[in-house]
Amino acid sequence: MIINFSDLENFGFLKIPVSKDIDLVSEIDKLKKEKNAVILGHFYIDGKLQDISDYVGDSLQLSQQAAKTDADIIVFLGVHFMAETAKILSPSKKVLIPDLKAGCSLADSCPATDFEKFVKEHPGYTVISYVNTTAEIKALTDIVVTSSNAKEIVESLPENEKIIFGPDRNLGNYINSVTGRNMLLWDGACHVHKQFDLEAILKLKAENPDAKIIAHPECEKPVLIVSEHIGSTASLLKFTQTDPSDKYIVATESGILHQMKKASPDKTFIPAPALDSTCGCNDCNFMKLNTLEKLYNCLKYEQPEVFVDENLRVKAEKSILRMLEISAKLGL
Repeated sequence: MIINFSDLENFGFLKIPVSKDIDLVSEIDKLKKEKNAVILGHFYIDGKLQDISDYVGDSLQLSQQAAKTDADIIVFLGVHFMAETAKILSPSKKVLIPDLKAGCSLADSCPATDFEKFVKEHPGYTVISYVNTTAEIKALTDIVVTSSNAKEIVESLPENEKIIFGPDRNLGNYINSVTGRNMLLWDGACHVHKQFDLEAILKLKAENPDAKIIAHPECEKPVLIVSEHIGSTASLLKFTQTDPSDKYIVATESGILHQMKKASPDKTFIPAPALDSTCGCNDCNFMKLNTLEKLYNCLKYEQPEVFVDENLRVKAEKSILRMLEISAKLGL
């Protein structure tokens, strides 16, 4: 069969039919071994995909893990900027993503041309960018951070250092509040974390007074104020494993509940609902574009492939390496 990949890429391979008679999990495992591929699964994808992944975690952690392997192919079950980051750190490996339409509202809220203009309008500022950004934004950045290390990295800089933080205003506001800094913030946000329904969360809390509210720092300030633990997705997962409570209201993308339930099967996890939610949860529609069928086609045809221009890659990598250097010094 002759396939025009240039046409199909625009549809994330939605047009290629997959036989219902095959065992997708078994076939994916076979293709993975034949092609020496590694599958990276983000915490926010569907549970079935998490279970078939070789590594499950936050985006940067996954890219770092993939760079350590001898795999020829990296398949990133997440969103586009995550696959880009994997390519930045593993330029010699082929990086695939099952659906090119799997974008990120937070990354999209920070167009490179606008951010570059913003940076030029504020000379003398150190630019810190959240890892949830495009390669173009990373190339305009001095230090990349994650939600796990952002506070510590900001605190490691001189108190009088002028800082631009982008693109997530909620994460930036949270860091300002816990560090006493006054970073200049880019006005971007994640569509999932900004639309939690505070009233519905408080209603759940009233119905479950023994439940602890835990939240990602990308959430709006009112949600963070009522939360009893604030942290990255990995931090939330670890907290539920070590905390003595038996019930949690979880204010982040609902995909993480799969890992929470696996790690603590005797505990109860309640997804915090979004505004106008019909499912009582809060899902990232981009993350949910990843499916077993698309993963199968992705491995079979080794498409769609993610590319990063080499000059851009080198510039973007510098900001990531700077983060890793500071993190090592801080023992993070």
